Amino acid sequence: MKDKVKGNLVIIGGAEDKYGEKTILKHVTLISGGPEARLLVVTTATEKPEEVGNEYRNVFRSVGVENLDILNIDTREQANSESSVEAFNSATGIFFTGGDQLRITSILGGTKAYEALYNAYLRGVPIAGTSAGASVMSDTMIVEGRDNDAAKKCTVKMAPGLGFMNGAIIDQHFDQRGRLGRLLCAVAENPMMIGVGIDEDTAICVYPEEYFEVIGTNAVTIIDGSSIKSSNVSELKPDEILAITGVTLHVIPAGYGYDMRKKCVLRLKQ
Repeated sequence: MKDKVKGNLVIIGGAEDKYGEKTILKHVTLISGGPEARLLVVTTATEKPEEVGNEYRNVFRSVGVENLDILNIDTREQANSESSVEAFNSATGIFFTGGDQLRITSILGGTKAYEALYNAYLRGVPIAGTSAGASVMSDTMIVEGRDNDAAKKCTVKMAPGLGFMNGAIIDQHFDQRGRLGRLLCAVAENPMMIGVGIDEDTAICVYPEEYFEVIGTNAVTIIDGSSIKSSNVSELKPDEILAITGVTLHVIPAGYGYDMRKKCVLRLKQ
């Protein structure tokens, strides 16, 4: 059976607390080496790299990171440069900002920078991502879908992600933007996968032992497609309301986790 995950990931649902307790960003700092961390913030997803980079520079410095680099890879030529490769090779922690997830995959995919990034992941270097930076972590990612709408067939656009988390589809800003319907559609089309909807200021910490734990102030919704008994998914009659039966759904907050191999909820803290 293909491993679900080989490295350490922190997948954030977006809008993480930057000015209060900063629980999630403190955790990213801690697992990246604490005060000794060499953190790399990658701003490829955003069209405002300087503004976003400076914000994260200030926030991570406020939680004790002194050695921090901002890397904006804006073209595939830059993604094949030795300087980009060296940035990934020297980092003890890597953080992807939000923006447009297709910018990340279309610019990095198949380049020397991606190879260096994936090798860092295999070495156990923690890789974190928020919002669009979260969506790209899985091998199949949601690119577009309808928020606050009933689940409808053929309304979710998907594409290959970075491939760090296998057998899962990540969605972010989940409850806040009403994305249950689109994640149900994604899982109905890919029932061998689990759907993981992560709320804002919430993250899953994914470990090589093939389980994850929830941290942050909100919840994570897990949709297990393996139990589906029937659905009406097809390309016929697109935009028709989705019919799906037997799907398994869990909602878990901090203190809980999920075993991706056994597909069961874990109670990690009493």
